[in-house]
Amino acid sequence: MAIDYTVIVVYLAGMLAMGWWGMRRARSKSEFLVAGRRLGPAMYSGTMAAIVLGGASTIGGVGLGYKYGLSGAWMVFTIGLGLLALSVFFSARIARLKVYTVSEMLDLRYGGRAGVISGVVMWAYTLMLAVTSTIAYATIFDVLFDMNRTLAIILGGSIVVAYSTLGGMWSITLTDMVQFVVKTIGVLLLLLPIAVVKAGGFSEMRAKLPTEYFDPLGIGGETIFTYVLIYTFGMLIGQDIWQRVFTARSDRTARLGGTVAGTYCLVYAVAGAVIGTAAKVLYPNLASADDAFATIVKDELPVGVRGLVLAAALAAVMSTSSGALIACATVANNDIWSRLRGAVRRSEGEHDEVKGNRVFILIMGVAVICTAIALNNVVEALTVAYNLLVGGLLVPILGGLLWKRGTAQGALAAVAVGGLTVVGLMAGYGILANEPVYLGLTASLVAYVAVSLATPATDAAVLAAWRERLAGRGAPEETPSEPVPAPQ
Repeated sequence: MAIDYTVIVVYLAGMLAMGWWGMRRARSKSEFLVAGRRLGPAMYSGTMAAIVLGGASTIGGVGLGYKYGLSGAWMVFTIGLGLLALSVFFSARIARLKVYTVSEMLDLRYGGRAGVISGVVMWAYTLMLAVTSTIAYATIFDVLFDMNRTLAIILGGSIVVAYSTLGGMWSITLTDMVQFVVKTIGVLLLLLPIAVVKAGGFSEMRAKLPTEYFDPLGIGGETIFTYVLIYTFGMLIGQDIWQRVFTARSDRTARLGGTVAGTYCLVYAVAGAVIGTAAKVLYPNLASADDAFATIVKDELPVGVRGLVLAAALAAVMSTSSGALIACATVANNDIWSRLRGAVRRSEGEHDEVKGNRVFILIMGVAVICTAIALNNVVEALTVAYNLLVGGLLVPILGGLLWKRGTAQGALAAVAVGGLTVVGLMAGYGILANEPVYLGLTASLVAYVAVSLATPATDAAVLAAWRERLAGRGAPEETPSEPVPAPQ
């Protein structure tokens, strides 16, 4: 294992070095939070794919393949569909708004009265998303070093917090590009073909497994519908995803780069399901489906390759974790703390804002690590995150983009009613039940439409300013502290 350990240690050291390098570039709020809004198509598509394909998509995707066969691809597949929909239909308009958070978009659309409550819901979502990724470190480091769970979470979480705090979005962008390359090589080019060959090829897999393992709809229609509702729609409105859209240097970059990333996700989904199916042939009696990834990597891959594939798993976890962490800190600072203490002080310069956001990343990072140590179930934490996001914020966000009659009162009612309904039903039906998100989303929609129609229409001046921003006009100018070439 010495070679495997060396690969992992070099990889982790490289992540910290990227963080230090990114610190030198992140000298303004725009550079720190959205990489100066200057990413070109190649870097944008790579980093977008990296953030949406995390530990749940890699370890969990293989686990679903182990349990259900090829239809286990549906969870990650719906993530790809959501990213494609966001890129084709909404990304250009979102990028033109020149904001930092989803709540700022709601303020622009509804006249400045929807920010705090939507910020609280988005903060809870991003926090739990970061927690789920951080918990996954325990699985990977256990395979690598037979490490105690708590120590594994602290080690992995501290590395992500360190490079995210140092350079903000610049560091995260640079590390995500490395992670995208490592994931592509480790999972798609190495683990996928090796797993299929070790299982005897597709003909042998078909001979040894039940026919339902090769049924594209074997996981069940209701499960697929729930995945679409949670993950496809969740991709449309999450702060972690929007914050990446804000990094695009143009409308075309956001649309083209996002489309490439979404297509990559579809391929990654099928690859994970095939790897899981091969693992079922090789290890038919694993205690947990989520052990399939670690088991096939540990037992079937040669020295060196094993280290690279485990680095790919780390890359998947770290990219989602860092993206969720900076999103969580951005919402906490810009949408909650700044509003609670009043307007941001006029005397506060760009450098001070960078320091403030850096402090919030550090604080949120510690909170994420502590919460991850306290929780055990990754699936439950992820379900809570997406139920809150979709049930509370989907309707007012898409309503604001698509329906001009929507009002601030309707948006607030939708967030409150949808969020409380989801929380109440999760307590009653159970966290993993489908009813909370179904009924919560319905209640949010009813509240939004009813209250919007019962209240005066949004002020014409607010809508005019909103249309100007959607057209790319009227946005505040953002210039980097020193001229640097735009990444491609």
